[in-house]
Amino acid sequence: MSFEAFLALLVYAFVTSVTPGPNNFMLLASGVNFGFVRTVPHMLGIGIGFLILLLAVGFGLGAVLTAFPMLHTGLKIVGGVYLLYLAWKIAMSRSMASKGEAQANPMRLIDAAAFQWVNPKAWVMAITAMAVYTNTDHPFLSVVLISMAFAIVNLPSVSVWAGFGTALRGFLSDPVRLKWFNIAMGVLLAATLWPMLR
Repeated sequence: MSFEAFLALLVYAFVTSVTPGPNNFMLLASGVNFGFVRTVPHMLGIGIGFLILLLAVGFGLGAVLTAFPMLHTGLKIVGGVYLLYLAWKIAMSRSMASKGEAQANPMRLIDAAAFQWVNPKAWVMAITAMAVYTNTDHPFLSVVLISMAFAIVNLPSVSVWAGFGTALRGFLSDPVRLKWFNIAMGVLLAATLWPMLR
C-alpha cells in the first residue's frame, strides 16, 4: 500500500469513526449519564471489538456472509433487535449516575466489544474498508494495515463523543432536560437502523 493510499485510508477510518452512528450516540449518552472516566471501558471495548471484526472480515468472514445470505440476514435481525433494546434502555434512563452510585452502570468493555458484531454501521465500515483498500498482491499485509489505520483513529474519534457528553452533564443536570436528552438519544440510536432496513 502506497503512502498516499494509507493516508486516504486514515481519512476514511477517521470520517467513518467520528460520524454519528450507534456507537457514538451511545457514547454521547454514556458521557452525559456516567461521565468520561466511567465511559472509558465502553470506548476501549468499541476499539477492541471493531479491530477483531475488521480482522475477521479481512481474513474471510465477509466471504462467508456473502456465500450464506441467511446467516447475514439473521445477524442483521439479531443486531437490530439488540440495538432497539439499547435504544429503549437509553430513552428510559431518567437520572445521572453520581460517583458513588452503583445501581446504574455504563456499558462494560466486553459488552461494547461484542456489540460491534451486531452493529450495522461497524459491518458496513469493515466490509467497505476491506473491499476498497485491500491489495490483492499483498492481502495479509493489507488487512493488517487497514486494521492498524482504524486502531490509530478509533479511540480519539469516539472520545470526542464521550467528551461532548461529559461537557453536557452540567446543562443536563436538570431532570427534565436529561429526560428529553435521553429520549432523543434513544430515538436517534433506533433511527440508525434505517439504512439497514431499506
